Amino acid sequence: MRVGVLTGGGDCPGLNAVIRAVVLKGVNQHGWDVVGFRNGWQGPLTGDVRTLSTDDVEPILTRGGTILGSSRTNPYAVDDGPARIASVLAEQRIDALIAIGGEDTLGVAHRLGKEGIDVVGVPKTIDNDLGATDYTFGFDTAVHIATEAIDRLHTTAESHHRALVVEVMGRHAGWIALHSGMAGGASAILVPERQFSVDQVVTWVERRFHREYAPIIVVAEGALPEGGAEVLQNGEKDAFGHVRLGGVGSWLADEIATRTGKESRAVVLGHTQRGGTPTAYDRVLATRFGLQAVDAVADGEFDVMVALRGVGVERIGLADAVDVLKTVPEERLAEAEVFFG
Repeated sequence: MRVGVLTGGGDCPGLNAVIRAVVLKGVNQHGWDVVGFRNGWQGPLTGDVRTLSTDDVEPILTRGGTILGSSRTNPYAVDDGPARIASVLAEQRIDALIAIGGEDTLGVAHRLGKEGIDVVGVPKTIDNDLGATDYTFGFDTAVHIATEAIDRLHTTAESHHRALVVEVMGRHAGWIALHSGMAGGASAILVPERQFSVDQVVTWVERRFHREYAPIIVVAEGALPEGGAEVLQNGEKDAFGHVRLGGVGSWLADEIATRTGKESRAVVLGHTQRGGTPTAYDRVLATRFGLQAVDAVADGEFDVMVALRGVGVERIGLADAVDVLKTVPEERLAEAEVFFG
């Protein structure tokens, strides 16, 4: 059997652990040939492929990023994209494909599956916003990186008696902001799920200053002020129609400075949240996902995604996997609010 693997969308700590598990189990236990398609769906569109041996993947467990490269290529935005993929897979004698990615990558996988291509999905996103799985690998690492940054910013904020606004990733779901903000002792946490009042944020900031503590506000990139609109880096869209967010942190820091008269700065963590060595939790979860994806291929069960449910890894239909966005529920926000101001 000859199995292909690809990584699509934003890079994520733990991708290499999945690739490693797929290759080692596929080769050592099943005697398969495993090949990697480079740069997400661009690989099977253009035939950009490399053979993956056990020697290739043995040392990559602790590495961030992906040895296969990634992209946000959408085959359905390319002329004859699905047909070109089918042709390349036939030329490469690929019997099954393991696609590692988030909502967009897995959405393409499901559409290709309906067109007769045997695909198994592995969920990946630092945002932890895929509703079909309890956790996605990469999230734990992103939260650790953001929390460490907040810990460090506390000391410089205290030294200079200034407010700091920390902008983290989170387009439609505020899980990174919630977890890192709670772990880092933030004065307020602002998420896309609930529009925020600038007046209320200013009240929390002034209350913290009154107690002689420097406030730190954690805001997800997709958070909106009441009656406001998303802050965009520019108007450009990617192949899946997503605009690039960014700037709400700087906007809010300026508002705080204007309304309080206190010095206020913004810190945008950006892609540092994606990079570097994955945590132990993410390495283990990613490895388990890779092993279970191989089992699904071996069992001939396709158009499915592996998912964490409780402590077990299960298979669910790809249609269900990309159907629901997992957002922060109101009760979790209520827990965090106890510590605001």
